[in-house]
Amino acid sequence: MKDITCFHCGNECDSKNIAIKEKFFCCNGCKTVFEIFSENDLTCYYDFQNNPGAIPEEIAGKYDFLENKAIVAKLLEFSDSNIQIVNLYIPHIHCSSCIWVLENLHKLQENISSSQVNFPKKTVRITFNAEKTTLKEIVFLLSSIGYEPYISLEDYEVGKKKVDRSLIYKLGIAGFAFGNVMFLSFPEYFEVSGFWLDQYKNVFRWLMFFFSLPVVFYSAQDYFISAYKGLKAKILNIDVPIALGVSVLFIRSSVEIIFDLGTGFFDSLTGLVFFLLLGKFFQQKTYNFLSFERDYKSYFPIAVTRVSSDKKEENIQIYDVKKGDRLLIRNQELIPVDGILINGNAQIDYSFVTGESKTIRKQSGDKLFAGGKQVAGAIELEALTSVEQSYLTQLWSNDVFKKEHKSNFKTLTNSISKNFTVTVLSIAIISLVFWLFFDASKALNVFTAILIIACPCAIALAAPFAFGNLLRILGKQKFYVKNTDVLEQLAAIDTLVFDKTGTLTSNKKNTIKYEGDSLSEPEEILLKNTLRGSNHPLSRALYNLLDKNDIISLDSYEEYVGKGIEASYQNKNIKVGSAKLVNNAIEEKELNTAVHISTDNTYKGKFTFYNSYRKGVSKLFNKLKQHYNLVILSGDNDSEKENLEKLLPAKTKLIFNQKPEDKLEYIKYHQTEGAKVVMVGDGLNDAGALAQSNVGIAIAENVNVFSPACDAILDASKLHLLEKYISIAKSGISIVKWSFALSFIYNSIGLYFAITGQLKPVIAAILMPLSSISIVVFTTIATNLISRKIK
Repeated sequence: MKDITCFHCGNECDSKNIAIKEKFFCCNGCKTVFEIFSENDLTCYYDFQNNPGAIPEEIAGKYDFLENKAIVAKLLEFSDSNIQIVNLYIPHIHCSSCIWVLENLHKLQENISSSQVNFPKKTVRITFNAEKTTLKEIVFLLSSIGYEPYISLEDYEVGKKKVDRSLIYKLGIAGFAFGNVMFLSFPEYFEVSGFWLDQYKNVFRWLMFFFSLPVVFYSAQDYFISAYKGLKAKILNIDVPIALGVSVLFIRSSVEIIFDLGTGFFDSLTGLVFFLLLGKFFQQKTYNFLSFERDYKSYFPIAVTRVSSDKKEENIQIYDVKKGDRLLIRNQELIPVDGILINGNAQIDYSFVTGESKTIRKQSGDKLFAGGKQVAGAIELEALTSVEQSYLTQLWSNDVFKKEHKSNFKTLTNSISKNFTVTVLSIAIISLVFWLFFDASKALNVFTAILIIACPCAIALAAPFAFGNLLRILGKQKFYVKNTDVLEQLAAIDTLVFDKTGTLTSNKKNTIKYEGDSLSEPEEILLKNTLRGSNHPLSRALYNLLDKNDIISLDSYEEYVGKGIEASYQNKNIKVGSAKLVNNAIEEKELNTAVHISTDNTYKGKFTFYNSYRKGVSKLFNKLKQHYNLVILSGDNDSEKENLEKLLPAKTKLIFNQKPEDKLEYIKYHQTEGAKVVMVGDGLNDAGALAQSNVGIAIAENVNVFSPACDAILDASKLHLLEKYISIAKSGISIVKWSFALSFIYNSIGLYFAITGQLKPVIAAILMPLSSISIVVFTTIATNLISRKIK
């Protein structure tokens, strides 16, 4: 009789008593999970893989500690109003079915708004309504469907990181065994004979056998596990031929020892695993080195304004923020640290964290969480903690802001690896059969050597190492790219769109002149405090120009994107911005950018800005024009058109009076026509256009312009190098293609010697990681050489 297995978890069933619709279950727990999925139309869970589930465990009372608010507060990643976010470690996550069901938790529990799985880390990030459900209820739900989370408060404490030393242990054991096996094999190599060598020959062979056991069953276990999981999922990954080669060597060598047929291939076996792990260790150290140099301090040229006890304001890097610092958060700025609101009209948009754009009003004394965006003027808060760099890194990589960038090299690499494995296995089997007929003594060596030498590891490493090193190099040059996919997109662009104010112009060098009626002292105080709350480049320049005045808390504040600001204090109203906003009756064409002022609907005058363009703008555009279509999209009037026509090359499109939504629509339209667009803007009014473009680059000076909508951040002082940065991205593509070509050459030459029986398995084991290491060295040297273009 055929064994009956549980439809949910795959365990054997003792009886047929627990069944639904001819589906059998080993226990009521598995049956309950199936019923839950059926009721919520989630039975597709079983389509991804047979028996993907785990038996749910009874946890009554186990998580009572989650009723303690103080403990829950430590576990939560974010908590405000009715929205809470928690990141839970789920050890049982192991396949596509797990990912699918965990990202559909909102169908099982309506109070869960979203859930995102990080498969490598085996975590799920859950956003839920705290007014209608609790963390304890969510943990119970997960446990009821077989995904009980592992909760340890130590795992949530900042700075405590577990160091995985397993690779070092495995490498050490393999190296120790390899050295001893080689030593014990010397008499066999040199065919040394003597009264005591012949007597102890079998002892030496058995010692070699025992030395190989920990190598095969411990040091090489990752290759077997990876191959097993791949085959279970019906995927031939690159570890399948390696696991097969190790297995063949061990079985054949063990047979020779047991039946006293020979010395076996334990030297090749232990050497194979040792050199594979050595190559893996080198790759890991190199990649960690690249990742380390791309740390948070390199990624974000982001600053915040600190207010001293004497009301003096200074811009500081956010990683210099300390507990107790008083911070000024302007309109549209992100809150960089948890803090207590001191004063100001706080309306916080937490969509950067939660994905929901509903604003939350806060009062003085309320706690504000990092990641919220102030949308109603300036506020002041007292920092409760220093900046957690990993948290803001997470904001930038939040799925809410991810674009559907498809990496052609990832797709190509995966395709090559898969097809390579099939091809290599076919060649190995054909060669084995051939040599069994012509020279059986070489058949095993040929079969094993082919499996090892043709591993496509070098191909798989080419793109990550080349692009990873480029990210590091560009970061050192103050061009901070989000990920490697962005570099591919940047290399493919054909159109560049630039904002003008704050992007091409330098706010620090503008000349500003006032024309109109003099402002009274109360009006100037009101103007200064109105400008204090804005992050617009013109507002910042004008704010720095005005004399120091008392700081007041405005009664109302409203910033109209692309138009200006309106505020009031003690029944006195002020409007700052475009002529249309302030009801100016004067309609003559302005020759320069101007900011108009009106108080209580009475026009007062205007501040005229005589723009100073950034260093090297003209030279940059002349270089770019040779290869790309260039467009200026400005929200200002066309007063600067004549100057720009003189400064920029002919046929550069100049489009003025563009609202933020107009910029977005312009980019969207040209993308439908097949254009690959880069948008370069200041990260504030241009957020929509940055998000819509294929690559959005935010220009940063010394204020907080951090925008998750962008793909890269460019220091304003390096704008003139943009053409070289794009050129480096294109060169990076060429380097990866050359790396692929070299890998194919390696494998072709190696296969020739292996098929013809001229390559021993141990030599193949040395050459295989060396080929991978050579690709790493080649990409590193090549990318370092092209980086010399930057001056």
